[in-house]
Amino acid sequence: MTTLFDPERRKPSLFSRLRASFLTGIVVIAPVSLTIWLIWSIMGWVDGFVLPLVPSRFNPEQYIGINLRGVGVIIFLLFTIFVGWVAKGLIGRSLIRFAESLVERMPVVRSIYSGVKQIAETIFAQSERNFEKACLIQYPRKGIWAIGFISTGAKGEIAQRAETMGNLISVFVPTTPNPTSGFLLFFPEEDVIELDMTIEDAAKLVISAGLVYPNAKDPTQPAKAA
Repeated sequence: MTTLFDPERRKPSLFSRLRASFLTGIVVIAPVSLTIWLIWSIMGWVDGFVLPLVPSRFNPEQYIGINLRGVGVIIFLLFTIFVGWVAKGLIGRSLIRFAESLVERMPVVRSIYSGVKQIAETIFAQSERNFEKACLIQYPRKGIWAIGFISTGAKGEIAQRAETMGNLISVFVPTTPNPTSGFLLFFPEEDVIELDMTIEDAAKLVISAGLVYPNAKDPTQPAKAA
């Protein structure tokens, strides 16, 4: 007679084992495939934009006779490095100031240029704009906790006019699953709890909606020091 504890009943069927293996394969293949596809597509898009601007005598494809994916990316990188090197020099800085003075006289172009420049400097400039640490703050009300990224201490008019006795810290609170959008909030220093996890681990936690912890074996335990 078959009982509830019969080991034969607990043995998964062939279909269940095949299904589990298929799902495991999807988990392994999907990230790799999507990454390769995304890189390949971006390279093709850059090639399609850059190569038509390159004179044919400087295009390696004219001599090889085949379509080389990534040639436009290499040309773009070399050109960008050259422009950056020139811009750092005295002549380059003078040319940039002269060009920006001309742009400032164009009402519509001025707004577009200043906006794009500010975005580019925010994303690509290597300065003190990097987040310092991940933290816990109570937001949007007491008793509800959210992950934030400590930016800098509040300065200037913000620090002077805020009605607080201590220092203020600017904290960026990201949204899920897109951590590039969020809210800039200013908290008293004593209300910000710094975390041991890295910025990358905190970002993974936000993107995964709380499914991926830096200390996945036991989320109740503090993260191990690197």
